[in-house]
Amino acid sequence: MKKNRRKARELAVQGLYQRQLTGDPVEIIEAQLREHEDFEKIDGAHFSAILHGAINEVTNLESRLRPCLDRPIEDLSPVERAVLMVATYEFAHHVEIPYRVVINEAIELAKCFGGSDGYKYVNGVLDKLAASERAVEVGASKGR
Repeated sequence: MKKNRRKARELAVQGLYQRQLTGDPVEIIEAQLREHEDFEKIDGAHFSAILHGAINEVTNLESRLRPCLDRPIEDLSPVERAVLMVATYEFAHHVEIPYRVVINEAIELAKCFGGSDGYKYVNGVLDKLAASERAVEVGASKGR
């Protein structure tokens, strides 16, 4: 049975959101989210990698994002920030996931959890980020 990565990303966004609001340790956040009723159907390894990776590498990931933003990262809504951190982590550490998949998944997360037009902002930021993080892949897709 294929494990659900979309739900893994959803839970990771929820965990990053919780971290921003409460500052709880990642271990507590992860334990709470692993109690989700359908967790056994989720790609738990991917969830854990994103959650721990985004929290442990927050400074690095934010430095990659900053040039693509039109405002300070601290001014983003907590949902947009969490979604962008998940996508930035996947761009950096999961090159096997096509950049368009990363962007599309982030847009869906922003639509699900964010404000009415937050997904448009996420899309614009990630288009810019993909051009730098996945330049070869983006260039190859535009050359078709």
